[in-house]
Formats: sequence, C-alpha cells, structure tokens
Amino acid sequence: MNRVGFLTLVGREVKRFLSLYNQTLVPGLLTTVLYIIVFGNSLGSRIGPIKDVPYMHYIIPGLAMMNVITNAGANSSSSLIQAKMLKFLDDILITPLGGLEVSLAYILGATLRGFLNGVLVILVGMAITGMSVAHPLEALVFLVVVGWTFGAFGLLVGIYARTFDNIQMLMNFFITPLVFLGGVFYSIDMLPPVWRQISLFNPLYYMINGLRHALLGIGDTPALGSLLVSLAMAALFTVTAATLFTRGYHIKE
Repeated sequence: MNRVGFLTLVGREVKRFLSLYNQTLVPGLLTTVLYIIVFGNSLGSRIGPIKDVPYMHYIIPGLAMMNVITNAGANSSSSLIQAKMLKFLDDILITPLGGLEVSLAYILGATLRGFLNGVLVILVGMAITGMSVAHPLEALVFLVVVGWTFGAFGLLVGIYARTFDNIQMLMNFFITPLVFLGGVFYSIDMLPPVWRQISLFNPLYYMINGLRHALLGIGDTPALGSLLVSLAMAALFTVTAATLFTRGYHIKE
C-alpha cells in the first residue's frame, strides 16, 4: 500500500467536510434539537415511556443513527460524483494508488463524517434530556460500523450516479423511507404482527436497534444479531464498491 498517498487522500476527504462544517455537521444538530422538542415533548406525553424509558430518551438513538447513515452516504457519493464531473478524478487515477486504496480513502472520510455526526447528536441529546449512556464502547462500535457501511454504500451510489440528481433521488426514495421505517420514533413491538415481521427484513432496523441497546440498554431484538447484520452489510458494500472501482466501472469511461 502507498501509505503516504493513501493518507493524503484520506486527509483531503476529511478536510473537505470539516471545511464545510456549517453544511456537514451543524444541520444534523439543529434537526435533532427540533425533533426532540417537537416529537419528544408533543408525542412523549401522549405515548408515555417505552420499555420503561422516557420517550425523549428513546428517540435519540434513532436520530443519531439517522444522521450517521445520511451523512456517511452523502459524503462519499457527493465527493466521488464531484470528482467525476469536474474531471479531477483523472488526476487521482494516475497517482500510484490502487483502486482498493482510493476506495478505502473515500470510505474512511465518509465514516469519520458519519461518526462525528452521530457523536454530536448523542451529546446534544444528553445535554437536552439528561440521558446517560449504558454501554459507551458498544455505542462507538455501532457508530463506526454503520458509518463505514454507508460510506461504502455512498461510494457505490457515486460509482453508478451520473449527476447529483441521481444521488438525491436514491436517498429520498430508498434510504430515507428505510430509516423512518426502521424504528426511529417507535418500537416495532407497537406494530401489528404482520408489519413487525416486515420490519425485521429492513437492515436499517438492526442498526438503529443496536445503537438503542448500546445507549439505553434496551432493544426489540438481541444486540449481537444487530451487530452481525451491520458487519455483513459493511462487508458486502465494501467488497462490491472496491471491486467496481478497481475495475473502473463508470470510472474510466
């Protein structure tokens, strides 16, 4: 591995989103505060505790994971499509870096953005609601794994996409519905049996459920199963994205 070139590209990806913190970090925090105030206060008094946990606490893991997923996916996909459209991807391809190295650099940058968004949302939620974290190390593991998963997924989207509209369409019509149907604001035990079974086929449900167990110590399904599903999705997206990038699919055309 070309360590210097690899770390340089990773550094570029990190600096890219940190320099635009008002677009990449701040919006997630503002959205979280609004969700906690609007949903936590207005619905919390009506719904009451879920599994003996105050509703305002219950929704924080879902909000954190929602920010991890959307920000990690947006980072790698937008960075790659920008490089393709502005033609400076050609400059990266002629460097002594392999397809795997370039792919991992994009994924690592996206993982860090997703991770930072998740941590910031949790800290803001703790400050507003007084929530405490049950399993801090487990929470960090889930934030990193899910950030990596959607960093790799975003790279796949960037490989296939021709324009920014393609990326936005996929996020709006695919990822966002799966996030909200993954139990951000509710427990799947509250659903009718048929819809509960359908929810179990949503991989994003396991990611949200895993972080909820890590933060609150509760969950609808075992935390180990949630971690295994998350790791499997991370491996699948990483291998697929790295393979397509190495082969130059929609990259060297």
